[in-house]
Order: sequence, then C-alpha cells, then structure tokens
Amino acid sequence: MTLVLEEGKILDLKQTGQYAVIAITKHGVELARHLTANFHQTDLYYMSKFEKGDEDDRNITLFEGNVRMLLPTLFQTYKGIIMIISLGAVVRMIAPILKDKKTDPAVVVIDDKGNHVISVLSGHLGGANELTREVAELLKATPVITTASDVQKTIPVDLFGSRFGWVWESAEKLTPVSASVVNEEHVAIVQESGEKEWWTYDTPLPETLKIYQNIQDAISSKPQAALVVTHRNLTEAESVILQNGVLYRPKVLVLGIGCNRGTSKEEIEQVIEETLQELQFSLKSVKAICSIDLKKDEQGIIDVAQKHQWEFTCYSAEELNSVQIELPSETVYKFTGAYGVSEPAARLYSGASSLSLTKKKSGNVTISVAVIPY
Repeated sequence: MTLVLEEGKILDLKQTGQYAVIAITKHGVELARHLTANFHQTDLYYMSKFEKGDEDDRNITLFEGNVRMLLPTLFQTYKGIIMIISLGAVVRMIAPILKDKKTDPAVVVIDDKGNHVISVLSGHLGGANELTREVAELLKATPVITTASDVQKTIPVDLFGSRFGWVWESAEKLTPVSASVVNEEHVAIVQESGEKEWWTYDTPLPETLKIYQNIQDAISSKPQAALVVTHRNLTEAESVILQNGVLYRPKVLVLGIGCNRGTSKEEIEQVIEETLQELQFSLKSVKAICSIDLKKDEQGIIDVAQKHQWEFTCYSAEELNSVQIELPSETVYKFTGAYGVSEPAARLYSGASSLSLTKKKSGNVTISVAVIPY
C-alpha cells in the first residue's frame, strides 16, 4: 500500500497497532524495520523509494510526498509516534498540530544511527517517557528524558498511581504541587487505601517527601504541598490540606448488587450513588460490581457497569455459599440457591474480612460495599 501525501488530503490508514514508526532515510528505514520486527503493536511507514518488496507481507505502508502531511492523521489515530527523523525537523512539523497534553500522542525521536532515543512530547500523560525507555532498551540505545520528576527520581504528580488506575479528584493543583515536588519542598503523603507499591525507583524516597499516618498529622506538619490517597470524602477540616494538594481516588470499592429481574439502570445507579453518599465514599473509587451468575444478563446492572467502566463479575451459588456471611436469607436461597448475593459477592471479590456496608435493601435493589484491603 502506497499513500500519496497531499495538502489537506484525508488518508485511509490500515492501522493494526498502537504506535506508528516513521522513517525517511536509508539508515532510518533499516533501523525502523528492525524495531517494528521486534516491538509489538507498531505500524511502519517509510518513503516508497526505499521499497524492498516485502512491505505487503509485513504490513508496511509506503508513502510519497512530504512526511509533514502524514502527521495530522497519525496524531488522531495512534497512541504514540516514533520518528527516525532529526529532532529539529520533528519539532517544526508537530508544532502546528499540537492541541493539549491530555490528548496529544506520545512523540519519540530516534537519531539516524539509533544511538539516542528522545522523549519529545507527552512524556508523562502520553507515556512517551516509558516508551522511550522500552525502545532504547530494545535498540541498546541511550534514552534521553528531561522531565524533572524522572531525572530526579521522584514522584510524577500527574501520574501518581496511574498504573493502578488511580484518578485525580481535580487537576487544579497538579502544576503547583508538581513544582513543590521537583523543587524539593516539604510534601506530605497520606495514603488511607489503595496499592502500596507505588515507589518503583531503586533509591530511597526523597527526604522531602514525608509519609504521615493520617491527614491531621500531615496538616500539623505544615507541608508546602500534599498528596492524599483515599476513597473517603474529606471532612471540611481535613480539606485544608488540599489548599496545595492533590486528592487521588484509588480503585478499591466493590459493590455487591442483587436486584429484582428487570430493575432499571436508573434505579440501580440511584441506589449506588445514595449509598456511597451515606458512607461518604467517592464514586470515583469504585472498581467493580459483583453479583450471582443468574444476573450476568441483567441489563440494568450491565448498563451501569459499562457507563462507569466498572468490572462486572458474577459468581455461582456454590461460590457464594462458600463464604461465611452475617445476614443469610432463606428467601434468597429459595429463589437463587444462595443464602445471600450482595454480601458474599462483595466479600469474594474484595477479599475483605469485614464490609463497610453488610447489606441494605432499597426498592428493587440490595447492595453491599467492601473496600479492597492492601
């Protein structure tokens, strides 16, 4: 397949991977062919004058014309773009099409001899820094990363916990808190829930990043900034710490759900929201909905799970009965073969020894809430 690149032309790409690799020189093409042969999820694009005859078999796309006209389509299509082109040329070509660091793809540049792999754009949010490390390792090249938190081996505030699925409550303070971290100011860290293995460097946590057992202790220490990890809604007094702080929501809440057949998505969602509000838990910390396998085709539950991108896991009656529960029900057993649905389902998925909410009946819905222990 050969693309003819013209100004304003809409390109029909045969995308198969997450990353596009582009080369425009003889040496660059050889390097790119080696890279894509060994790096999964990549699609290769290079100039047709370097055609070797095996491009169709290897799903390689050739192009004619200025590579600059290929980039707008690649930017909209791929998670990352790896360019074996000089850094200066890349900067000039991508400048007019940049939009926002939250949406721009990762851009990585490799020199023509494969000596250096450079993270150029969307280092953190777009994943360019990690992509740079992976490509450099494959090519036995030197990775070049200039992001302050990576260079200093400290916490990247905008990506803290992202590999576990943690999300921010608000992005408002990301920039000033990041500045406090890289400028080695006193930053308090309070973690009430979520995965503990967030420090991945082979060096100790910097002395300026101090871990506190609770929010009040952190406030009393008068830090310049704070990172707070919890599924709870903070009290008014605790919220003081967020004056220059970022609140992270770990995915730790498990909702055990039972309902009458045909219960609407709206009713299920309303019960969930009301229950979490009563518990003062964040909706953003929900990880999964669990139920009995009789409900695996319950459309209301399916719709709620899909809307919020939560896992939906179902267990057999035998699996549910294998769990000791506080509130067994003969009525539930009569209709389902299990002595409970919401409570044992929440226990099974979470592995928690006790639940935040054992069981609550509201209209057509029964709900239990567990926090995954780490």
